[in-house]
Amino acid sequence: MSLTVFVGRRLAAGAVLLAVLSALIFAATAVLPGDAVSAVAGVDASEAQRAEVRAELGLDRPAAERYAIWVAGAVRGDLGRGFVGDRPVTEVLATRLPNSLLLAGLTLAVTAPLAVLLGLWTGMRGGAADRLVSTTAQVLAAVPEFVMAALLVAVLAVWLEILPRVSVIPLGGTPLDVPHALVLPVLTLSAVGLSVATRLLRVSVADAAASPYAEAARLNGVRGVRLAVRHVLPNAAGPAVQALTLTTGALVGSAVVAENVFDYPGIGRELQLAVAARDIPMVQGIATALAGVMLLVLLAGDVCARLLGAREGHGR
Repeated sequence: MSLTVFVGRRLAAGAVLLAVLSALIFAATAVLPGDAVSAVAGVDASEAQRAEVRAELGLDRPAAERYAIWVAGAVRGDLGRGFVGDRPVTEVLATRLPNSLLLAGLTLAVTAPLAVLLGLWTGMRGGAADRLVSTTAQVLAAVPEFVMAALLVAVLAVWLEILPRVSVIPLGGTPLDVPHALVLPVLTLSAVGLSVATRLLRVSVADAAASPYAEAARLNGVRGVRLAVRHVLPNAAGPAVQALTLTTGALVGSAVVAENVFDYPGIGRELQLAVAARDIPMVQGIATALAGVMLLVLLAGDVCARLLGAREGHGR
């Protein structure tokens, strides 16, 4: 199968999956107790006022009809307006999603090289080093994100006082205007990502190091860094890409927690606020957009792994 056909099929399957996910997201928000009426009309509103607001928001219509209206708008690029604040969902995405992507990009920039180095070291050496790194990764994986964030705040912000407790961004500015505000969120997410990626990469490297190809290189006197870089790493590159792709998926859920703990102005915090306010259009738009981003990340990972696999096969 050619790469073009492969990408085309994956895009088609991704579109179908995204449609299914959007329906599931809408159904999940529809069954949540309460609605956005209280947030819009106020807790002291009369029943008549609440009924009027419910009609204005379209919440008096059947769920299937509301979903069909949303889909018709989404196809045209209109994700609707939030119930709370009457903000266009696309505007919120355009403002907040780049901040979250920046956070994820910085986290991967920290996580990827460290995971590759640790994966190579533990996968090839084994022994005490392997047990130490593997145990540390398991411990990090077992620590909830909010606990890790709290520990980092206690040490770096409260005790040492070298970093701010929250990510305060100037009005109209970007996180890059205050880079020190990114440190704690990136460290929190890196601990999560590193625990996942290191364990996955360790397995890939161990398999590649035990392959006949690597054994033949050892018989020819290849050792150490040269063996790792020229023979083991290329054979583990495909699985390594897949491991980093899965790590990116793990970061999506962790980012929601980290953004709320540090008050970071990302899309995860907007999603949490929308869920708390039962703001269905905002939840629907943000969650569907995040699902679309993840599907694109998975597709990119599969394409890279396929290209690396074809190159490896051709090299052999």
